[in-house]
Amino acid sequence: MTRPEQSLDPYAARPWLASYPNGAPANIDVSAARTLVDDFRQSVAAFPDRPVMESFGARLTYRELERAADSIAAWLQSQGLQKGDRVAIMSPNVLGYPAAMFGALIAGGVVVNVNPLYTHGELEHQINDAGARFVFVFENFADTVETAWPNMKVERAVVMTPGDLMGLKGYVVNFVSRHVKKMVPAYRLPASIAFSEVLKEGARTPLTPIEIAPDDMAFLQYTGGTTGVAKGAVLLHRNVSIDVAQTWAWLEWYLGPACPHVMITALPLYHIFALTACCMLTIRTGGCCVLIANPRDLKGFIATIRKRRFTIFAGVNTLYAALADHPEIRSVDFSNLSMNISGGMSTQEGVARKWAAITGKPIIEGYGLSETSPIVTVNRPDIGDFTGAIGYPIPSTEVSIRDADGGVVPAGERGELCVRGPQVMPGYWRRPDETAKVTTPDGFFKTGDIAIMEPDGLFRIVDRLKDMILVSGFNVYPNEVEAALAEHPNVKEVAVIGVPYRHSGEAPMAFIVRRDPSLTAEELRAFAHERLTGYKVPRFFEFRDSLPKTNVGKILRRALRDEYFARCGENDDERDKSLDLHAPN
Repeated sequence: MTRPEQSLDPYAARPWLASYPNGAPANIDVSAARTLVDDFRQSVAAFPDRPVMESFGARLTYRELERAADSIAAWLQSQGLQKGDRVAIMSPNVLGYPAAMFGALIAGGVVVNVNPLYTHGELEHQINDAGARFVFVFENFADTVETAWPNMKVERAVVMTPGDLMGLKGYVVNFVSRHVKKMVPAYRLPASIAFSEVLKEGARTPLTPIEIAPDDMAFLQYTGGTTGVAKGAVLLHRNVSIDVAQTWAWLEWYLGPACPHVMITALPLYHIFALTACCMLTIRTGGCCVLIANPRDLKGFIATIRKRRFTIFAGVNTLYAALADHPEIRSVDFSNLSMNISGGMSTQEGVARKWAAITGKPIIEGYGLSETSPIVTVNRPDIGDFTGAIGYPIPSTEVSIRDADGGVVPAGERGELCVRGPQVMPGYWRRPDETAKVTTPDGFFKTGDIAIMEPDGLFRIVDRLKDMILVSGFNVYPNEVEAALAEHPNVKEVAVIGVPYRHSGEAPMAFIVRRDPSLTAEELRAFAHERLTGYKVPRFFEFRDSLPKTNVGKILRRALRDEYFARCGENDDERDKSLDLHAPN
């Protein structure tokens, strides 16, 4: 297919530009793309003594973070790291995370972000696919790395603790340990070194400057895409740096450069939304990220933000909902708040209204994917009320709505949302076949999401092509869950779909055909927990005599989904009444 003629393409003229606020440009200068190291160094030079990261009350200045990152970079080089080598980070939001990340980038490495809740099997796949030589792991999850170690080719492990880098401000580890709820499991990790020792050794080691270009790889951001097979989205320095510049061009006129913004960063930095919209954007603008290591500890979370005057709050629907329902949330001072931002999953209107009533500011939703660094569209920051839409394409971004054959659909009609812009990845890591599947002949990335464009250029997501389930902003792929459940000897057939669930947006639901009628949901749930991260484990089970199939034997998830919604719609209570479900209390 050739590129559609502009006269026949309602998206080619970018009608959304007419709805742009006066201060937002249609385009940015993408030829001036920099590396993330350049961005970081420039901010350090401009704001050396400002706080950049805060964790458990301890703060790091820009200069202190740079010093730590340089030490880590020098240590990695002393261990033989070469330009382009992969460095994995498996940690929650603590001070060591950004230091390790920038250290790897400064040394010329590629950062592989790893969910610390992964099982050893999930970890093995990602580490081996990426070919990571080093892994920085938070001590609470070192036992997972230990279990996976014999099946990985990692050379060194660096063990991080909550107290790392707090010595720079006179804090002691014991203070932090009292605030860490989870006990550290026992582990004996071979070829490991403490993060604190890496800092000491690196500080004594000369740093060799590495020539890094905007087109060099910065991150391998793993995503299951449409197939459920974990693939690494290759994100270049220019992809992420430009996406930050695009986002700031959209927001600067509203937020203004005068005040150093304080960003509540409860979303994990290993997630692309937090990585770009929280960490990189805050650093580029001279602000400070207040890192929340465990946002599920709502009491501790609220205690933290009660003590800190902040200007930007970033979250997902489930976090906003949980906080809005907490009795102590109204004790927080929101008087300095400039905006609430949300991404990763759809925000429910009821949650948005409740949060706006508490904070005095609406939730500003955006949309993006790992493959787009991630931001594609954002609502105007000056909206008076929640829109339920994903917003307008940010500067220098093209969006098109296509049908199943790749043709452009008329404005107002639904089709697959496709994106072209400087923030879009060049492809998947060593997977040209998968890259080809998501790329149109005229260079658009096919998101797999079904959208419509309203007359003013505002976009709304209305459905998904892919079977992916979105649990609290995290992707769950039915293929992976089905494969894990199918390993149980008493499971004959299995199909997994996503169903509405008030606490996480969606939840996995498994339909099972048993070999042995004695098989229970509790047994299957325990079995799945041994193989899958907690949020991937089905919350609901239904046992059946058979599953709907095509004439060639392929299980029809769509038929199960349609049947489910015919019975229950979007109502959790109706589901619980109408189905013989087995859900945890």
